[in-house]
Amino acid sequence: MRKENSSFKTDFLSEAGTFMENRDYFAYVELDDRACWIVADGCDNDVEVRSAEMAVQCLLENFTHKPTMSKRKLEAYLQEAQDWLRLESRRVRLKASLIMVVTDYTRIVWAVAGNARLYHFRGGRLLGQSKDLSLAQAMADRESISAYKVDRHEERHNLLQYVGKPEGLEPFISKKTALNDGDVLLLVTPGMWENVDVPEMLDSLEDTEDPTALVDTLEEVLLSKQQPVIGNYTAAAVYVDKVYKEDKKKWSKWVKRIALVMIPVIIAAGFAIYYKSRTAARVAEGIANMLEYEQTGDTYVEERNYAQALKSYSEARAEAKKLKDKVHIALYGVKYKKVDLIVAGDGFLKDGDYEKALTQYKKAKEETKNDGLYDQQELDQKISQIDEYVRIAAIVQEADLKAEGQDYSAAVLLYKQARKAALNVGFVEGEKEIKTKLDEAEAKIAELVKEQKLLKAENLEKRGDRSFAAGNYEAAIDAYTQAQAIYQEIAVLEPVLKLERSIGKAEDKLNPMPSPAAGGDAGTGSDGGASSAGSGSGSEANSEAGGSGAGSGGTNSSAGNNGGASGSGAETSGAGGTANSTADAGSSAGSGAAGTSGGSTEATPAATPTPTPDQEATPQANTTG
Repeated sequence: MRKENSSFKTDFLSEAGTFMENRDYFAYVELDDRACWIVADGCDNDVEVRSAEMAVQCLLENFTHKPTMSKRKLEAYLQEAQDWLRLESRRVRLKASLIMVVTDYTRIVWAVAGNARLYHFRGGRLLGQSKDLSLAQAMADRESISAYKVDRHEERHNLLQYVGKPEGLEPFISKKTALNDGDVLLLVTPGMWENVDVPEMLDSLEDTEDPTALVDTLEEVLLSKQQPVIGNYTAAAVYVDKVYKEDKKKWSKWVKRIALVMIPVIIAAGFAIYYKSRTAARVAEGIANMLEYEQTGDTYVEERNYAQALKSYSEARAEAKKLKDKVHIALYGVKYKKVDLIVAGDGFLKDGDYEKALTQYKKAKEETKNDGLYDQQELDQKISQIDEYVRIAAIVQEADLKAEGQDYSAAVLLYKQARKAALNVGFVEGEKEIKTKLDEAEAKIAELVKEQKLLKAENLEKRGDRSFAAGNYEAAIDAYTQAQAIYQEIAVLEPVLKLERSIGKAEDKLNPMPSPAAGGDAGTGSDGGASSAGSGSGSEANSEAGGSGAGSGGTNSSAGNNGGASGSGAETSGAGGTANSTADAGSSAGSGAAGTSGGSTEATPAATPTPTPDQEATPQANTTG
């Protein structure tokens, strides 16, 4: 049997990357005369069903039941997997991209539906590679982009064919390719080939001797790049150490068998007309599909949905190729090229590469100038729009320089100018970026203004303290009030209550509460005598003609010896001044500290500094009798 007379070694790895779930799936089976390896990538987000696993299991079940390398049967197996995924698409559309490799241990055939890939290495170099069924690969086939850009192009995941496609699956199935001893087959999903390119695969192959080491090395290369986001990735390596050698002696047996088969073939010739009619029906169906795709593409162009138009024209040209209709192949090629120029321009514009976008739009305008489907005015607007984008970018760049130099006021004016221009031309992404920068500049200005006001308030508070200490209470209240208003304005509330207390103390000093009278004079007279009384601080009290005296602030009192009338007279000056009271007949008496005639009382206060509102004042006094 073929398997026993050959040697194929297989190993794989499959990881979720930076995602929570791994939606890739790999499985293989090695039978006596056939073997099959399948790698699939689930392209949907259904949380309950695994589309990749479903497709692989369906294919392997059919292959195990009837192993084959027939293109027709493999296509039928893929169609059954397609029907199963469509049937189970209840919540969301189930989609799977896969590569399927089948061998008879001498040759291989592969089938592609999506962008999972096969790399065939021989002698330390890349012998062959499967092609993706994606829009990016179609653009490379038409030379709209270079082949090496497919792996990074934004349309690499825009699949033209995949298992689960609603319009029907048309996979690519290769011709038979012979295997040699020492060949290596590598099956990978996009998560691997996006991050590990062919030269890195060749380097890894050179350093390893078995499939386990190869897939581990490829994973190390992928992870060493430290990408912030890594998709699900799967790599399956098959080392062909020895292929099955055909026994040439058996060819004679096959010749006899073929001769025996010819008899039923001749009988089957009678059915040729039937098959021809079936072929004619398929051709008619192909023409109908081709024209329908073309009409759909034209409709999308009129609706300015160029991405969908590009896809429809691609499908129309694929149908033309099946029919080998060279006229329509060329026609759809021209239609595709026109739309492709606009789609490419839109892509460059989205990426901010305005120069390349401008080049694509100008080419599109030239190609479509005589095509009634396209609006030349729209292309002119796109070109003008790019010119405006360039002008806006220049303004933003100038504003950025101002902001870096901390000239935030000038930066704000420029950002506002750029934002207004972006809104006028519908530059949504640019407007969002400019708005963010504008907000940052205005926040810087607000922060600086707040700091300036805070400094001003602190200075006013200090000025109020100095005025209070100098006894200038009105100036202190004014400074405290201004500082308090500024603190409230900038929402710094802690000093507000403190200043409220300081203002209250200054007002108390400015308008003190009235105190009771310190002293007075009252006199009663009697024949032949007089009295005087006074009290005070720093005062002199003298009494003439006998009697007693006490006065406030210093008093002089004299009384005659005649009369018994009572009366009082006073002249008073401030502390340390003199008060004189004279009565021709009578006597005087005052409340306060009393002294005898001819005596004196003197009180002198000690000098103390005037405190701030937050300090307490303690008076001192010296008394001399």
